[in-house]
Amino acid sequence: MNLHLTGHHLQITPAIRDHVANKLERITTHFDHVIDINVIMTVEKLQHKVEATVHLSGKEIFCETHDEDMYVAIDHLVGKLDRAVIKHKEKNLSHRHDGVPLKHRAAEE
Repeated sequence: MNLHLTGHHLQITPAIRDHVANKLERITTHFDHVIDINVIMTVEKLQHKVEATVHLSGKEIFCETHDEDMYVAIDHLVGKLDRAVIKHKEKNLSHRHDGVPLKHRAAEE
């Protein structure tokens, strides 16, 4: 997984870089086929905006969040990305197994 961080009106410190990298580890535990992640952090007056594009095999997922604290915005962004990656993974699994997701198939048996 390649991680690209960009800051607009913001200096990306090693602490921010480590925080983003540690939080994005959660995405790779759910889905192994992550090619790269582009994260853009912007500061506009009192709002911190974080947006990310995740390149998966066959799809791109884009999410963005706004908050007054950069670390909170990063945490919210990772939560959104995590839900989107899990949804993509479940769709792929359901297409391969007769149109019934594996979690629903286990409940029926």
